[in-house]
Amino acid sequence: MTGTAPAPFTADDYRARRDRAARAAADAGLAGLLVAPGPDLVWLTGYAPTAETERLTLLVLVPGQDPVLVVPALEAPDAAKAVGVPGLALRDWTDGKDPYAATAALLDASGRFGISDNAWALHLLALQKALPGTSYASLTDALPMLRAVKDTAELELLAAAGAAADATFEEIRKVPFGGRRESEVAADLAHLLRRFGHSQVDFTIVASGPNGANPHHEVGDRVIERGDMVVLDFGGLKDGYGSDTSRTVHVGEPTDEERRVHDLVRQAQEAGYRAVRPGVACQEVDRAARAVIADAGYGEYFIHRTGHGIGVTTHEPPYMIEGEEQPLVPGMCFSVEPGVYLPGRFGVRIEDIVTVTEDGGRRLNDTTREMVIVD
Repeated sequence: MTGTAPAPFTADDYRARRDRAARAAADAGLAGLLVAPGPDLVWLTGYAPTAETERLTLLVLVPGQDPVLVVPALEAPDAAKAVGVPGLALRDWTDGKDPYAATAALLDASGRFGISDNAWALHLLALQKALPGTSYASLTDALPMLRAVKDTAELELLAAAGAAADATFEEIRKVPFGGRRESEVAADLAHLLRRFGHSQVDFTIVASGPNGANPHHEVGDRVIERGDMVVLDFGGLKDGYGSDTSRTVHVGEPTDEERRVHDLVRQAQEAGYRAVRPGVACQEVDRAARAVIADAGYGEYFIHRTGHGIGVTTHEPPYMIEGEEQPLVPGMCFSVEPGVYLPGRFGVRIEDIVTVTEDGGRRLNDTTREMVIVD
C-alpha cells in the first residue's frame, strides 16, 4: 500500500527540507542524493510507496538542479497526491523500459552519491552497471545528521507520541502481571499504544525475571511470577513520529538489592538527562550515565549505548555512545536509557526521550521513574 505523511507539513516544508538536503550533500562533497522508499523519502516528500515493490522508485537530488522523482507509471498517480510532491518533477517509467538508463541521464557519470541505507542492492548494482564511473556512500555515513534536528512541528508530534506512550504505561501498570504470560502483557501494550493513537507498534518488550537481563528479549510464553522484576520497553509511530520508553516494574515487594539496583539506574538516567545541553558531545551523555553505574560497581552490567535518536523512525542518529563527538544542537531528540543486566537474575532499564533546548534538555516522557509495584 502507498500513503502520505500526516499533517501539519506543507509542500513548502518538504521543499525546504529538500533544499537543505541538497546543500548538505554539496557541503559533504557529494554529487547528489539518491533516496529510495523509506523514512528519508517520507521526510523529503511525504510519499510512502510500498517497500515491497521491486520496481525502481528514487528521488534524485542534485545540487543546482530541480529535484526529480523517478516512479513506476502505475504508481505515479499516488505519488502525485503526496503533500510534498508539488515542486518535484515526476519522471515515470513503464514496465519493459529501462528505469536505470532514465535515472543515469540525471546523474554525473563520475560522481559520488549518497544513497538511502535501505535501497535495494538490485537497484544500486543496476545503477553502477549503467554508470560504472560512479561511487556511493550510505546516507547514514555521509549525512548522519540530515534528519537529526527537528523543527517545531516535528517536536510537537514527538511530544504527542511520548504522551501516548506515557498514557500506555499508566494503564499497563493497572493490569495483572503475576500468573500471565509475557506475550499476554505485550499484547496489552500493543492494544494500548493503538488505543492512544499509534498507527504502528514497533516493539513491545516484556522481559520478566531472568529474561530482563537480555536488553532485546523476544517476548515469549514465560509465565510472570510473583517476585519478578519486569522490564517494559515499548514504542512505535503516532502520526508519523516515534515513541520509545522503558520502565521496570516489580510483581509484589522487591528485595533490598532489587530496590538498590533500580534506584542506581534511576540515578544514572537522571545524570544522563542532566548532561544534555547545546554544544556538549553526544558521548558526554553516555559518560555521565555510565559513570554512575560504574562507580557503584555495576559497570560491566551496562552493556549497550545510552541512547539513540528518534524521529520518523524509532532508531536513528544521533547516538549517545563513547566516541561520538557530534555536538548536541537544539531540536535534536534521542533516548536516555541506561540499564543494569544481571545474567540469570534480573534487569533494570529506565528510558525517556529527551529533546535539546536552548539551555538544556526537556523530557518527552513524564511517568514516574521510581519503583512501581504491580500485582
